[in-house]
Amino acid sequence: MATAEKSKIEDNVVHIDPAAEAERELTDGFHLVIDALKLNGIETIYGVPGIPITDLGRMCQAEGIRVISFRHEQNAGNAAAIAGFLTKKPGICLTVSAPGFLNGLTALANATTNCFPMILISGSSEREIVDLQQGDYEEMDQLAIAKPLCKAAFRVLHAADIGIGVARAIRAAVSGRPGGVYLDLPAKLFGQVMDAEAGAKSLVKVIDPAPAQIPAPAAVDRAIELLKGAERPLVILGKGAAYAQADDEIRAFIEKSGIPFLPMSMAKGLLPDTHPQSAGAARSTALKDADVVLLVGARLNWLLSHGKGKTWGDAPKKFIQVDIEPKEMDSNVEIAAPLVGDIGSVIAALNARLDGNWKVPPVQWTETIRAKKDANIAKMAPKLLKNSVPMDFHSALGALKNVIKERPDAMLVNEGANTLDLARGIIDMYEPRKRLDVGTWGVMGIGMGFAIAAAVESGKKVLAVEGDSAFGFSGMEVETICRYNLPVTIVIFNNNGIYRGTDTDPTGRDPGTTVFVPGARYDKMMEAFGGVGVNVTSPDELYRAVSAAMDSGKPTLINAEIDPAAGSESGNIGSLNPQSVVKKKK
Repeated sequence: MATAEKSKIEDNVVHIDPAAEAERELTDGFHLVIDALKLNGIETIYGVPGIPITDLGRMCQAEGIRVISFRHEQNAGNAAAIAGFLTKKPGICLTVSAPGFLNGLTALANATTNCFPMILISGSSEREIVDLQQGDYEEMDQLAIAKPLCKAAFRVLHAADIGIGVARAIRAAVSGRPGGVYLDLPAKLFGQVMDAEAGAKSLVKVIDPAPAQIPAPAAVDRAIELLKGAERPLVILGKGAAYAQADDEIRAFIEKSGIPFLPMSMAKGLLPDTHPQSAGAARSTALKDADVVLLVGARLNWLLSHGKGKTWGDAPKKFIQVDIEPKEMDSNVEIAAPLVGDIGSVIAALNARLDGNWKVPPVQWTETIRAKKDANIAKMAPKLLKNSVPMDFHSALGALKNVIKERPDAMLVNEGANTLDLARGIIDMYEPRKRLDVGTWGVMGIGMGFAIAAAVESGKKVLAVEGDSAFGFSGMEVETICRYNLPVTIVIFNNNGIYRGTDTDPTGRDPGTTVFVPGARYDKMMEAFGGVGVNVTSPDELYRAVSAAMDSGKPTLINAEIDPAAGSESGNIGSLNPQSVVKKKK
């Protein structure tokens, strides 16, 4: 007999039969969060356990969700963010309240800036105590703090609303321009009990969270006419183009149109860097001399000198921009032909217009690009082949260039100053979404989080190429890599400091502000946790050590000794690091 039928109704008061109550199946906030995530295809969570979410992590693992526990929330957040980029599903980061939440917030803000779908789920203190500022454990109004730094923020107070809260967070993270979302779950929520059947009905499976946004036909016509009239057209592919996973459409457009393309660093591999139309090795010439520029998932921010200035030369430019966010248009310069829509739909519409009457760009333009590219590659070759001791950045990267050429399906994670600036131009990529780096903000510290998520989400072997300074932000996660036995090879370019290892303190009191312990052996860190540690001093040794590590799939850290005098201030973007020209009077 159903529970309702066992109830006795007297004078409009419902009395529940104790036996019926005992038979009723119950659920709680813990189970509803897990069920909501599983219903929406969430298979992995990155986080750090602690109050009040320790049991949630344990229960997620018991219910079949993979839980990767980190040593610091910022690294877990970075892992979740890049998981979102690789899968087009929101990566989930789970943290404790207050300080743990704040640690994850940097990654959440970075995900939003880079348009990576991510959800930061944090436990929090009780509202009634927080709002009266009565001094609860780790008291903080986390929702208010998160709101300015992410795309959306929600708080769930009642177990019956967990399904809606998770659904809203997922839809916000992936719809339109993707980004970071914060979901606040107070401690009391987890223990709230409700009827299991009602709880199941309260869950929401998100339908079509990121629907296609078709460009207006008139906008497509305008863009096509502008391209047809171009003498020196150029396509710039940004990481948004890689995220879109419209690889076949993008390749078809590039090859049908015959237009040279320039990939931004995380778009490398959408077409191989060795493709005949690639202008990567002729970047300066391509940007300076182009007359019509088609931006696909790229923004005219600092990475492209805001679309103006000496980088872009004196030749008049007309820009066509593909972006799902209308407000992105005209952000720095006039956009002559805005194409608002999702990248896959826009490029498909452009492809449909490349009919038999389409004329490829003038040979003079494509030959100019090719000649400049060939000259630059030839100029660089001797630097990459030099087998010097100590190594410099070029000779070390030359060795790694060959490693990736032989393993084109490997994931490459890259951060640092010179280590990043030079690697993105030297190491060719051959497949999409294989190169992961610091992105729009240029932040340090993404390395180990990205490497861990790349291994977990792709199942591929990962090569993380790190400056010694950049590695310091997340280096303790080598224990996480060893604990989960992930196929991650880390190469640290160790030149004893930031930019260079040669600065001194004029007073003679302390080391220079940019100098680290000379001769540090980072490889010993990996050995301490059961991984493989190797120290190398020459490009040949580096190539052999990395090749062996990648083939073995064992957690490995290779300490590559780089000349302390090698490197330049702020990498290759010296203008971003202002320097005083005023001499103080003695």
